[in-house]
Amino acid sequence: METIRLMTAITNYNNWFMYQMDVKCAFLNDLLDEEVYVAQPLGFSEKGQESKVYKLRNALYGLKQDPRAWNKRID
Repeated sequence: METIRLMTAITNYNNWFMYQMDVKCAFLNDLLDEEVYVAQPLGFSEKGQESKVYKLRNALYGLKQDPRAWNKRID
C-alpha cells in the first residue's frame, strides 16, 4: 500500500498521468518453457484411450509454472 501511495504522490507532483490495467486470462496467454502433460478431464476421454495424456502448448490455470512464466514474459 505504501508503494501505491508513493507512486501516486510522485505522479501528482510531476503532473504525470497514471494508468491501471488488468490482463484478463493472463496465465492462459503464456507459452511454457518446459513440457507439461496433464491427464484427460473426466468425461472427455475416448473409449480405449483413457490412459492417454495431453501435452500443453500454453499455460493452464493452476500450474506451478504460471506466475514465473507470466513474469518472464512481461519483463
